[in-house]
Amino acid sequence: MTEPQIRRRAPASDAALPAALHPVLRRVYAQRGVRGGHELALDLKHLLNPRELRGLDRAGELLEHAVCGDRRIVVVGDYDADGATGTALAVSVLRACGARNVDFLVPSRFKQGYGLSPAIAEAAGEMGAELLITVDNGIASISGVAAAKAAGVSVLVTDHHLAGAELPAADAIVNPNQPGCGFPSKHLAGVGVMFYVLSALRARLRERGQFRDRAEPNLAEALDLVAVGTVADVVRLDHNNRILVAQGLQRIRDRRARPGILALLQAAGRKAEDVTSADLGFAIGPRLNAAGRLEDMRLGIECLLAPTLEAALPLAQELDRLNRERREIEAQMRDEAMDMVAGLDSAAVGVSLFDASWHEGVVGLVASRVKERLHRPAIAFARAHEAGMLKGSARSIAGLHMRDALALVDARRPGLIARFGGHAMAAGLSLPEARFAEFGELFDEVCRQSLDDAALERVVETDGELAAGELSLDTALALEHAGPWGQGFPEPWFDGCFQVEQARVVGERHVRYRLRGPQGRAIDGIDFGGVERQITRGRAEIVYRLGVSRYQGLESAELRIELLRST
Repeated sequence: MTEPQIRRRAPASDAALPAALHPVLRRVYAQRGVRGGHELALDLKHLLNPRELRGLDRAGELLEHAVCGDRRIVVVGDYDADGATGTALAVSVLRACGARNVDFLVPSRFKQGYGLSPAIAEAAGEMGAELLITVDNGIASISGVAAAKAAGVSVLVTDHHLAGAELPAADAIVNPNQPGCGFPSKHLAGVGVMFYVLSALRARLRERGQFRDRAEPNLAEALDLVAVGTVADVVRLDHNNRILVAQGLQRIRDRRARPGILALLQAAGRKAEDVTSADLGFAIGPRLNAAGRLEDMRLGIECLLAPTLEAALPLAQELDRLNRERREIEAQMRDEAMDMVAGLDSAAVGVSLFDASWHEGVVGLVASRVKERLHRPAIAFARAHEAGMLKGSARSIAGLHMRDALALVDARRPGLIARFGGHAMAAGLSLPEARFAEFGELFDEVCRQSLDDAALERVVETDGELAAGELSLDTALALEHAGPWGQGFPEPWFDGCFQVEQARVVGERHVRYRLRGPQGRAIDGIDFGGVERQITRGRAEIVYRLGVSRYQGLESAELRIELLRST
């Protein structure tokens, strides 16, 4: 693995940004393309109008008919955090709107696989479904929708994944990425799409007088779910998504979040009042995902739907236990993957790995680790529930659209891939185990043709150096409560040279540093999992995030080290 280059973002004018902003924030926002204070306005009134979401009117009509006609509604979710939050959102708001007959169904990752398959359509039918609603899936479920329709069940597809050449014959489809949809943001998560769909339902029911005798649901109360699902699904945080996440974060910090989210934070050892977007992605998201990776996502959804903290805590603790088990499985698989990587041809561009012992629910995490280690597109495979088949999870780097790459492999060798789908940066696929080597060669060929030398160069982008006076608690607090940060609107990283005065290992793999920076400014640093690159003394080049350390009621600034090397 070659050492990454550190590249500072180009300076940008902050003249149009509010003068009252912290000067570091002005610089950081300008470097992310923010050109005026209106792009920092995160009130709900600035959300994009849903009128351009294709299919929204028909979706509202279907839901209104189902709620007012007391029809049996079954929500079919996905087994990740986006699917779990979207499902919990749909169930809770539909009930608040007066639906008395709502249930949900999530496919098993190991038995039915992703999406609305004919088997899941049949299971929903057995539950008495009259209206089936998909969340975070369905745009590729041609046969599943057909099966549901053949059984007399109405189908509403809500999704955000890229559409294929054929759309399912659903009664309505709401997906900003379907052909002909003019909604300005193409980056809504599945839970974000569902938020807009439920807004349309509420508007129709309000006009109908549905809330004369019952409280009208306040959809702002559901933004904690929207924030979690949006961040956990690593969709781009454009202005619209930043509004959704910021509003949800504020509810959590004010402890106005639903009991399940507060319980998950407690299980993760996080304080709700200090929660950041990173906590949504690295504390809540993995615990929800652990249910879908190892067992059944129903546990995660039930936690999110729990009516009280007392009811939610045992579920959150079980999710925390599953997450610890997931980490142990991942660590072993990661070590095995790194051993495989060491024996690969160094010229390989597209990396495909398979081990017969690997856990199907964890291969996506392994693919992510390999991608990060090599800065190459990576796919990790495990044996599927279906005999003779492999299921793979793919992760990409900038410059390669993963779903398009898989489509190109499929076009060049029809029948090689049994199924595939996904996004630019992540995708899933199935193929016969006997054809794994064949696939690996063709995938590498496609990656070689799609990525040039510049794209394969490992680069760490930073926002430059902080001056001595900026290495402060004031700056750290400003950064913590700004943003929200995430995909496409990255958390600020800085770089600089520091003198290492003291280093000690804490826990098993973390290193705590005492450092001296510009103009002799002393500051602490923490390098999580950094024991293998520990520097005991001397001068070091460091890439870091400036964070807030809280201990026994005291707050101080500290460096959260991302890259460390001697100079």
